[in-house]
Amino acid sequence: MKTRTEALRALRRTLSEAGFETAALDARLLLLEALGISATDLITWPDTPLTSEQAETLASFTNRRLAHEPVARIVGEREFWGLPFRLSPETLVPRPDTETLLETALDLLPDHRAPLKIVDFGIGSGCILVALLHELPNATGLGVDLSFGALVTARANACGNRVGNRCHFALSRWADAVSGPFDLIVSNPPYIASGVIPGLDAEVREHDPRLALDGGPDGLEPYRVLLAEAERLLVPGGLLAVEIGYDQAEALSSLAGLHGLEILRIAHDLSGNPRCVAMKRL
Repeated sequence: MKTRTEALRALRRTLSEAGFETAALDARLLLLEALGISATDLITWPDTPLTSEQAETLASFTNRRLAHEPVARIVGEREFWGLPFRLSPETLVPRPDTETLLETALDLLPDHRAPLKIVDFGIGSGCILVALLHELPNATGLGVDLSFGALVTARANACGNRVGNRCHFALSRWADAVSGPFDLIVSNPPYIASGVIPGLDAEVREHDPRLALDGGPDGLEPYRVLLAEAERLLVPGGLLAVEIGYDQAEALSSLAGLHGLEILRIAHDLSGNPRCVAMKRL
């Protein structure tokens, strides 16, 4: 039976030969999860042989990764904003680009200790709302999703990150079952045009829930709904911050004008692409 170090080396080679650019990191994460050990355990006892059960689990993980299942889905967890988030088939994998939305909203809120009321539409794993509540100690939040499974996952993550007592959840198609007012609306809605989805990378196309991807024929349908609801749901001067696709900033600016919203900021992600539009109710 291979030792931990030998298994890690073999897995890294297998993934590298299969063309995975992050083979070394993937191999390490998959090995630690399959063996149920920490990075410290691997360093301290590198020559411990794998048990037969561990070897079988690692082989299963390897096959799943070779089929282009994302590592985060295999291990069932992803870090976001320095916090751990469990995943489920009904949720997207939190992505670093979405932290642009967090940074923008927090920067535009004048008082982080105020008793703010926040609503997150399309809450998914809960990463946006939970991270906001982690940074805003007196805020309360409402997470809304059309997927019951996503709401279950989000609630577990809120409790796991110790903000569950300040977070509520609603099963609703956008704002159909929601009334305000709120100080802040946030959303990372589906924004990919329906016709584009079949051509997406396999890791997204085959493993992300379509409900969280499909933004309608032009990718803008969720924004039309949310911006139309802003006047009803936001306090005067309230903030609406949404994640967008790299080519949607101009369209969002036009929609904001139609609904009496002032563009405060178009924020860019680490790749330099427009990633978040922040608006204010006049």
